[in-house]
Amino acid sequence: MEQTVALIYDFDGTLAPGNMQEYDFIPAVGKSNKEFWTDANVLAETQDADPVLAYMARMIQEAQSKGLSLRREAFQESGRNIRYYKGVKEWFSRMNAYAAERGIRLLHYVNSSGMKEIIEGTSIAHEFKHIYACSFLYNVDGIAFWPAVAVNYTNKTQFIFKINKGVESVYDTRMVNQYMEENLRPVPFKRMIYVGDGMTDIPCMKLVKNYGGHSIAVYNPDDKGKRKEMNTLIRDNRVNFVCAADYSDGSEMDTVVKSIMDKIAADLRLEQLEASEYKK
Repeated sequence: MEQTVALIYDFDGTLAPGNMQEYDFIPAVGKSNKEFWTDANVLAETQDADPVLAYMARMIQEAQSKGLSLRREAFQESGRNIRYYKGVKEWFSRMNAYAAERGIRLLHYVNSSGMKEIIEGTSIAHEFKHIYACSFLYNVDGIAFWPAVAVNYTNKTQFIFKINKGVESVYDTRMVNQYMEENLRPVPFKRMIYVGDGMTDIPCMKLVKNYGGHSIAVYNPDDKGKRKEMNTLIRDNRVNFVCAADYSDGSEMDTVVKSIMDKIAADLRLEQLEASEYKK
């Protein structure tokens, strides 16, 4: 019987270099990356606010001051300009095929503090079963006016539990908190692979690892000194692996994820053998 495995990705710094607002939105408002993020962080600090809510507020303020569109379609258009790490575009079909050969149904998810609307506009959006990310509320004219969802480094963990129980709705708090037998959950934690790029992903990476899944910390291959820094996550027992964000065939990342799927497939076969022995 085919079993489901979830590959869960952060987006910024994980699948694409930098922050998604830096490709199109920030240049359009006439700011440098440093200016925009400094303004957002100062706003958060002076108001003692959540940094994610602060950057979302700055996006609305900056767009309004420059007369830019705040429609969903305008944010989606920004996503078309995002550049990915090496091998990302081909990654999904290759991993899906590898999983299928081992009797695994592989599902891909995004769990990001970036903007859902921008991710929806990317060329890889169709690869994801669901995108959990920040988003705006829109008025009757279709104009963004307030945050609908703000995903920070701690509340990111709620979406791991939603994936575990097959809940895609952000609004729904009933099903995710309802008791469900472990063997009835659509994606057990031990069949999760979490991929993130650093500090904001640590709670999720630690959670997945502690529950028997696998966590991978990735870094920009152009930043040669980053691997040594990221290795502390292994020493601190927060992740299983550290890899360069190179998703091409034969890369370290490619080898690690395929090996994890091999292990999951072997574990599933053993479980089936044990179950058949029990029935004798």
